Amino acid sequence: FPRGEFQGIGAPKSLLPWLKKTREIRPDLALDFQGLLRSALIAKISGAKEIYGMSDARGGSRWFYDRIAKVNRRGHAINRCLMLAECAGATIGESLRCPLPTGDPLPRFDEYPPFVLLHPFARAEGKSLSNAVIEEFARALAPTRLVVVGQSRRNLEALENCVDLTNKTSLLQLIRLIRIARFVVSVDSGPMHIAAAVNDRLLSIHTWTDPHRVGPYNPNAWVWKNGELFPANAPGNTKLRRCGRRFRRKDVPAVAELIRPLVPLDPMVT
Repeated sequence: FPRGEFQGIGAPKSLLPWLKKTREIRPDLALDFQGLLRSALIAKISGAKEIYGMSDARGGSRWFYDRIAKVNRRGHAINRCLMLAECAGATIGESLRCPLPTGDPLPRFDEYPPFVLLHPFARAEGKSLSNAVIEEFARALAPTRLVVVGQSRRNLEALENCVDLTNKTSLLQLIRLIRIARFVVSVDSGPMHIAAAVNDRLLSIHTWTDPHRVGPYNPNAWVWKNGELFPANAPGNTKLRRCGRRFRRKDVPAVAELIRPLVPLDPMVT
């Protein structure tokens, strides 16, 4: 759904061609993995012969479903989606494949020596790391390179071991960086889920989201929430505050201690 194209005064004019094109799809089956009224309406507009959805779908979307997969609303989002896929006849094996592209190398970027990749920016207010935290990460990990990626209007201080690639990477270039990084730290869910699929060395920082439901789907990953560090495969009954606090400078040393043994130092700078 191209949400960005349907804003402002010209939205109705942009919406009509999209509606026409969507009506022409007419699939035999539509699966609503998002579980919102909007996504259910899109499935209906597509002319699907049948629409399947999940039992925890919101906003009246279940009225549009011909079949409902019973899911645990407190379970991980991927497990819930797999239940819907099974409901549609898919066979789910013990391991999942994530066929992501290898990504594109960045021009004029040296992939050696090893580096830590930091994605400190998120759209949601209050989730992004402050400049002070980013700079503290660079100092704590020195002399290891810290490569900063993401979209932001902020300017970062030019620290010796910090490579600022903010607003300078395509999606394919970001995937490449995530693949080759010796460790990935992210506050944003998109890069985090990519990292969980292609890189075992990952820390996902959560503010108010529940990592047991939307955190990294990788048993080797780590999670930070409300001042605590724990493995992503920690028991589901781990008590976490629903609305945790922001990640602060004082939280950096514990994360650096986790990362440092996993990232070899370049012998030329030691």
